[in-house]
Amino acid sequence: MSIFSTVVTIFTILLVLSGLFIVKQQSAAIVERFGRFLVVRSPGLHIKIPVVDRIAGRLSLRILQLDVIVETKTKDDVFVKLKVSVQYKVIEDKVFDAFYKLDYPQDQITSYVFDVVRAEVPKMILDDVFEKKDEIANAVKSELNDAMSNYGYDIIKALVTDIDPDAEVKTAMNKINAAERQKVAAQYEGDAARILIVEKAKAEAESKRLQGQGIADQRREIARGLEESVDVLNNVGINSQEASALIVVTQHYDTLQSIGEETNSNLILLPNSPQAGSDMLNNMVASFTASNQIGEAMKEQNNKLKSDKKK
Repeated sequence: MSIFSTVVTIFTILLVLSGLFIVKQQSAAIVERFGRFLVVRSPGLHIKIPVVDRIAGRLSLRILQLDVIVETKTKDDVFVKLKVSVQYKVIEDKVFDAFYKLDYPQDQITSYVFDVVRAEVPKMILDDVFEKKDEIANAVKSELNDAMSNYGYDIIKALVTDIDPDAEVKTAMNKINAAERQKVAAQYEGDAARILIVEKAKAEAESKRLQGQGIADQRREIARGLEESVDVLNNVGINSQEASALIVVTQHYDTLQSIGEETNSNLILLPNSPQAGSDMLNNMVASFTASNQIGEAMKEQNNKLKSDKKK
């Protein structure tokens, strides 16, 4: 085989190989012939005429995402930055439109996002921007779908992924939030303190009631014991007055004994003669008699006043 034949063979092989091309999965290739659109090739192995046909470009059919940051002003004059994420893809039936009608689809999408966001956000106060971000996203998606479908693009989703107010505004919002939380905490603390005071007062009242009941029971038992003591002494020939005097004298000396048994007791001066008990009894009887007389006099005076009023 001559050198010429070898060269022709190699050239023929290279020419045939140059006519073969592969289109990857989830993509499309646009083939032109002499600069004019010929066909859109789907994924797989394809043949084109060398020199005559050429691959003008390739488009991905996957879902793509474009992040757009828009700075605008709210209705209450707060500057805020919104990050809008737009998910889009080329419509398989409109690869021709997507390739030839639009050079830079990202720029077109960005322009529409700016237009919609700056039309919607100024109608809202800052709090509504946070609460109604889904409405903003839906407005962006609706506007983009109407516009980009003519260029062969389908808008899958539009999301407001970030809302960033001015730094001073965020600081003020944090202070307001902290103040609200402190207010709630103070209310809870006040309620807890009030409940504690009420429960403490109830406990003290119950303690006083039980203490009074105990004192009353104690005095009742003392009185019952004294009554029994007087009955016992009466049975052995001692009259009531003598029995009462004896009991008072006994209680008097029991008291002195109790005071003497306490090592840390304060100095208390009390009469310690036997006559002291009798004097105490006489004073008590005189007090009871005077009290009864005063009570009878007041009762008679009240009855007289009532009878005068009836007349």
